[in-house]
Amino acid sequence: MGKLTRDIGQQVRRRERRIRAATFAVIGTLVLGAAGYLLVQAFWRPAPPPMAGNVLDISADMGGFSRKVVYVKAGEPVTVRLTSLDNSHHTDGGGRHQWAVDELGVNIIAPALGSSSKTFTPARQGTFTFYCDICCGGRANPTMSGRLVVAG
Repeated sequence: MGKLTRDIGQQVRRRERRIRAATFAVIGTLVLGAAGYLLVQAFWRPAPPPMAGNVLDISADMGGFSRKVVYVKAGEPVTVRLTSLDNSHHTDGGGRHQWAVDELGVNIIAPALGSSSKTFTPARQGTFTFYCDICCGGRANPTMSGRLVVAG
C-alpha cells in the first residue's frame, strides 16, 4: 500500500508541475505579446499619406525641427506638412508644435502625435525665420527655429 500511495503522490506532483509550467508559459506569452504591441504602438508611425505638388514634410519634437533650412521658389505653391512627434502628456505645449513664418502669414499648428498642413505661395525672395512659439522656450530656443530661403 505504501508504494501505491507513493506512486500516486509522484503522479500528482508531476501533474502539478506540468500545470504550473503551462500556466507560466501562457502568462509569459500574454505579457510578451502585450509588451510587443505597446512597443509597436509607441515607436512605429505610418508614413503620412502622399500629397500632390511640392510638399515639405517637417517634423517637430521637444528637441527641435527635423529641418533647419528649407528652400523654396518664389511664385510656386508649396505645402508644408508639420508633424508633431510628441504626445499629449508633454507639460510644455501639450505635445502641439507650430511652424510659423510671420512675413508670409503662415501659421501651422500640429496636434500631439498628429499632422497639419498649409499650402502657400511665397511672392517674394528672401530669407525668413520659421519658428515654434508654443513650447520649448519658443523663439528664444535655437532648436525651435530655422530659415526659409525663398529663391527666384
